[in-house]
Amino acid sequence: MKLTLPTWLTLLRILLIPVLVLTFYLPWQWSNFASAGVFALAAFTDWLDGWIARRYGMSSAFGAFLDPVADKLMVATALFLIVQGHPTPWMAFWAAVIVGREIAVSALREWMAELGQRATVKVATIGKIKTVVQMGALLCLLYAVTPDKNPPRPQPWLGEPIFHVGDWMLAVAALLTLWSAVLYLRAAWPALKAGERRS
Repeated sequence: MKLTLPTWLTLLRILLIPVLVLTFYLPWQWSNFASAGVFALAAFTDWLDGWIARRYGMSSAFGAFLDPVADKLMVATALFLIVQGHPTPWMAFWAAVIVGREIAVSALREWMAELGQRATVKVATIGKIKTVVQMGALLCLLYAVTPDKNPPRPQPWLGEPIFHVGDWMLAVAALLTLWSAVLYLRAAWPALKAGERRS
């Protein structure tokens, strides 16, 4: 199997996950900036690998499989870090909504692929908007949230207002997540019912 440049970028995104965890917990004053930077780099590679694959015809079956896996791993890791650093019920709830939706939609897509109807649940515009809002929220929160340390790490510059922006954006992303999940289910429902009758 030949690995294309977009697939290498996707693999780089996966390799950045332990780097994100490490920078988040480092007891240095610039760790907040570093963890946000690592996440921003991962988000950039997500856009870049898709652009290169479309622009230069470098799409592959392995890349198509690996890309959403890398995205979900990075997002879930960022959410777990944020909840650990700011363990409030609402933060945990929004994180659970986003992770739960990703699992449910992935399962739905696999089921639709079994029925030969995978295109029915392709990414919609609302899903793209959700992704942009979600990435912005996680970027803000990774910068603003500081895990408990002894001695405590200094709060980053403008940490509190950036945290509030990220907090509200995460809530909006979670609500968009639920909305997009409903749209996916509505689009897939006729095929699911037909498949059930055939079985």
